[in-house]
Amino acid sequence: MRTTDTEELPSERGRLYAMSGRLRAGLILLAVLLVVGAAIWQFYDPGADFELQGVDVSHHQGAIDWEALAADDTSFAFIKATEGGDWIDPLFAANWEQAAQAGLVRGAYHFFTLCRPGIDQANNLIAQVPVEAGMLPPAVDLEFGGNCAARPSVENFRRELDSFLEIAEAHYGTRLVAYVARGFYEVYLAEDPPEVIWWVRTLGWQPRGEPEWTFWQYFVGDKDGVSGRVDRNVFVGNADDLEALTLGG
Repeated sequence: MRTTDTEELPSERGRLYAMSGRLRAGLILLAVLLVVGAAIWQFYDPGADFELQGVDVSHHQGAIDWEALAADDTSFAFIKATEGGDWIDPLFAANWEQAAQAGLVRGAYHFFTLCRPGIDQANNLIAQVPVEAGMLPPAVDLEFGGNCAARPSVENFRRELDSFLEIAEAHYGTRLVAYVARGFYEVYLAEDPPEVIWWVRTLGWQPRGEPEWTFWQYFVGDKDGVSGRVDRNVFVGNADDLEALTLGG
């Protein structure tokens, strides 16, 4: 016998109540997992097995106590210098000098924008970052986050990147470091990777597969001398290996 709409309502309310209960339970479980995960991260350091620890910084970290940072198990630092064709990090010069005074091995990095020609960006980097014995090869930051809205073809992007690399490598006399997240690498670089020193970002787990990396950005955490959280990195080798990578090393 066909039931009426009125007779179906209690059953429908029951189903909705059950769904609501499952949703609440799921949200509670998610909250518990997040709390437990945060507690684990307080004590788990995925880069702890590596001999050399480092950071990368920019003006976003504000004034840095480089002596305190160096004393907190920090051997090297990449310091933001430039972005695009004309932007200069306002704290680069101070960070560059103070990091050296604190005894850190340091390198500069340039944020590569998808909106400017590679030649303009290379000239911007060269104008701000000196050639100094003992510095790490400059790094080029390749990522979608914080970039302009343009998404050039692979061919057009590689033309501009190759132009940037050619000019910068000729000036500094070394291969450059390339910082890259997995998504950007797969879209623009995986098919024909350039010959660079790879610096890979995978937060929490060690990178597997291509590219073969030398630096690994593995965590965002606290360090003495820095207000707030800072990107943390490791180097794949020992102190002698790091020195050999430097200009004149």
